[in-house]
Amino acid sequence: GLGHFVQSGALLSYGPSLFDLFRRSANWIDKILKGAKPADLAIEQPTLFELVINAKTVKALGLTIPRSLLLRADRIIDR
Repeated sequence: GLGHFVQSGALLSYGPSLFDLFRRSANWIDKILKGAKPADLAIEQPTLFELVINAKTVKALGLTIPRSLLLRADRIIDR
């Protein structure tokens, strides 16, 4: 997702996995290059989302992130 913002100091991010979106895009391009008409391809929505938390920013702001949210995080950045 947008984890690069969190690595730069943002508190957290929650968004679609860019890796998954790029993989899906490559699949679409492959179909088009093999002759499929773009208008005939189904519209797809993101299905894989990532939660990234910056523990250093949490501490600097004096916040407490609930344990339940920490357990759901895909990545916790602490540097």
